[in-house]
Amino acid sequence: MSTRLSVFVDADNIPAAQAGHILALARRHGAPDLVRAYGNACNLPDWERMPGFHFVHSGSGKNATDMLICIDAMERALSGKCEAVMLVSSDQDFTHLATRLRGYGLTVIGAGEAKTVERLRAACSLFEVLPASAPQCPKPDQPGKVDLIDRKIKAVIQKNSKNGHGIPITSLANLMRSEHDFKISELPDKTWRTYLTKRAALYNLDPKGPKANVRFRPEGFANTPV
Repeated sequence: MSTRLSVFVDADNIPAAQAGHILALARRHGAPDLVRAYGNACNLPDWERMPGFHFVHSGSGKNATDMLICIDAMERALSGKCEAVMLVSSDQDFTHLATRLRGYGLTVIGAGEAKTVERLRAACSLFEVLPASAPQCPKPDQPGKVDLIDRKIKAVIQKNSKNGHGIPITSLANLMRSEHDFKISELPDKTWRTYLTKRAALYNLDPKGPKANVRFRPEGFANTPV
């Protein structure tokens, strides 16, 4: 009988391009009956729609993903519903979790990128190195490609715009934070003006100023599912 295996993926740390490798690895080591990926859904549209994984939105708080994985993995270990746990991350902060799970008698299979430090590798029963994935360059102006975050931005603008004038950038920042727990500082662009300017196919933006408005371009979202 195959080992009952629970899989916990740090999606904030591991790219969605590794999903297929992770599933193949899990099946090689046992019978995965729980496969979860954790992270901020606003930043991880590819992970959220990845088949074979139950995506868990962890919010944007500091270490929110790490803490949620630790809670769920310990709960699973204490439930007696699995014999092995696969922790997928290159983050050495999971060293203590791996050690504790092994202390409860579980086999801990670690999986991460080549950069994973020896401290985490040694804490696992065994460690698998994921194949190198090609870096993904963002294509903000690619026609027909609209990410989840942009669909949420459009919805916020549409809901709060009056007479098609759009909404102030400052209001967009506040609404995205309050309604979707999303902060632009978590993305490489860092500021809303930088993010929106790079996506000229999706947004119209007023010149700089405290009252600058942003509007979405209907044609940019024409082929986007509702």
